[in-house]
Amino acid sequence: MEILELNYWAVLLAALSSFMLGGIWYSPWLFGRVWMEGCGLTDLDLKNSDPKMIYGVVLLLSLFIAFSMAVLLGKDPTLVEAILLGLFTGLGFVSAAFGISYIFEQRPLKLFLVNGGYHVVQFILNAVVLSLTG
Repeated sequence: MEILELNYWAVLLAALSSFMLGGIWYSPWLFGRVWMEGCGLTDLDLKNSDPKMIYGVVLLLSLFIAFSMAVLLGKDPTLVEAILLGLFTGLGFVSAAFGISYIFEQRPLKLFLVNGGYHVVQFILNAVVLSLTG
């Protein structure tokens, strides 16, 4: 696919949807507490971080992920093709790679499930948004 043929509004929308998903996924209402416990973080650690820097970098990385997904999807993918690519990317690449690292780092299974689950849903969401708006 030609880079110039990409629908950049769809890429932006996919990135924003991924960004919002992260806000919900890692909130105290879903998996925020489990994630903090698995990472060994406290509320004080989060308060002492720079949210502008963190969220700014996360948004840039979300844009890069959405852009990469748009290139991989190509022009006019079907919804089923998009879901499958998102699933295989999230589960087969990202979560599997996390799993390898987490085993060697002896990280908790709960942390793997929270982070891996987020990326599976994130990549499926990205692909679906790009498919429906592309």
